[in-house]
Parts: sequence; structure tokens; C-alpha cells
Amino acid sequence: MSTRLLTHLRHVDLAVPDYDKQLDFYAGVWGLTKVAEDSGISFLAAEGSPEQYIVRLRKAEEKRLDLISYGAANPADVDTLAEQLLAGGVRLISQPGKVDTPGGGYGFRFFDIDGRTIEVSADVEARRHRRIEEKESIPVRLSHVVLNSPDVNATRAWYEQHLDFRLSDTMTLPHMGEVMHFMRISNQHHSMAVASGPHTSLQHLSFEMRGIDEYMRGSGRVMRSGARKIWGPGRHMAGDNTFTYFLDPHGNTVEYTTELEKLDEDTWHPHIYDLTKPENADQWGTSNPMNEMVAKEMLNDVDRGVFVAPPV
Repeated sequence: MSTRLLTHLRHVDLAVPDYDKQLDFYAGVWGLTKVAEDSGISFLAAEGSPEQYIVRLRKAEEKRLDLISYGAANPADVDTLAEQLLAGGVRLISQPGKVDTPGGGYGFRFFDIDGRTIEVSADVEARRHRRIEEKESIPVRLSHVVLNSPDVNATRAWYEQHLDFRLSDTMTLPHMGEVMHFMRISNQHHSMAVASGPHTSLQHLSFEMRGIDEYMRGSGRVMRSGARKIWGPGRHMAGDNTFTYFLDPHGNTVEYTTELEKLDEDTWHPHIYDLTKPENADQWGTSNPMNEMVAKEMLNDVDRGVFVAPPV
């Protein structure tokens, strides 16, 4: 693909059995704003983001990742991407057309190599948002999503080939080789990362805060709520961003972050970071160690909702 057609990450949609408990967490403790709700579906926005919503929750019998949504600049780019995906043998779920979620727009859906549903849309009406004030410890926007894949290099290659993601950095372990690839669609260090795991699942969702003070205040609020903290606070090497990770009521890992690195794409060369060196996981050395127990929490449950796609 010669021209990058994706612009940014829009929203991530989750299905959960205990809908009310999940909604209370995201619209309360986590700091999102419920902007619409209808028959067991709620749309949650970040006050600082022009996106109509950044998380959608749906009541379902089984926990799953419903979809990941990305933006495109205009309907023509949406059509071009759909044509290129079809030509590349990617299975489309829908043809480009009207989007019937808040903000409307023009888009379509398709399966990635691991069977996740991906949506791309343009012309979505911008939401009236506001500046997040000093000491206001609520998310500014959805920062990035990290996915677990049984074949981390195949998933990386698929996103490079079909959606023009580019590699920013890679994490390695001596006994496992490459275990995480950080991927970008803009000068933001990563909008997505792919982590090695035994099954297809959501690893974590990351939400950007206004600054370090707001990030720490928000982390403290979530800790005081009784939500389980699994890792942090600290500062990563890849991306140079702060992190504190928690579990939501259904065991999905969610992160508060800030100061994610912006790259000069013309001069950037990917780094390879060895995770056996503690500073590569946490430059500050303030977090609890990244170990097998933390990594196991981030594996999440097997996502049984995904379509088992043939190799592409």
C-alpha cells in the first residue's frame, strides 16, 4: 500500500455479561462520560476528545472484543481502502456505506488476520469537547490498543501489508525472541501494539491523561476505588510514556498514560529492547517488576467472539 489511509484510533467496543458493573466503572471511576445508551448498549466519550465516543459497552452473555475502529480522512479514502483490501484477499464484513452509530459517517468493517473485527470510517461528526483543566484527572482521549496474537510476526506483517502500519520499536526476550511490536499510523509512536500470547485476545486499552500530575491523581483515584492495580506507576522505554495498569471489572487491562513519544518519521529507525533489562520496561524503576504474574494478567481470556480467518 503506497499511501497511508488510516489517520487515528477512534474507539474500541467491548461486550460483557455484567453490563451495569462495567458501565459504573468506566463512567465513574475511570472518568469517561456516558453520551448515549439504548437497550444494553452505551457509548462513552472522553471530555477532551472530538470523537463521539472512545469506548462502547454492550451487554452480552459472553465477554468479547466487538471491534476496533480507525478513522480515515474522507469517504474516498474509505472506498480506496476497501478496494485494496478486497484485492488483497481480505474478507470484508460490510461494504462502504452509512454508519449508524453516534456521529454517523461513512465506513465499513472487515476481519484482520486473527479474526478481529476492524472498522474504518470517515465524515463522523465531531463531538463538542472541551479543554481538560489542570488537576482534572480524567482521560483526554483514547491513546492506543494492544492486541495479543499467537503469531506476533504474522500479525505485524498483515497490518503492515494491508493497513500500512509501520514498525516503531520491538521488545524481545532471549528465550522467546520478538514478543511485542509497536506499530504506528502517524507520528505518534504507536496507535497499536501486537504482543505474543497463546491466544487471540485484547491485551490492554490505553487512555491519555492531560499531564503527569493528572495521570498520578487519576491513578490514585482508581487505586482508592479498590480496582486491582497490576503494574505501575512507571515510564516505558519504547514510546517514553508513563504507565499504570489496572483491571476493569471483567478482567480487561486498562492503562492511564501520558507523554507518548512523537516521532520524526523520516529519520526514525526502530529499536530492539531486551526486556530482561529492567530499565527497558520501566525507565524510572518505580513500578513493581514486570514478571510472569503481570504478563499472565495481560493475556486476558480467550476471545471466543473472533472469526477464525484463513491465512492471508
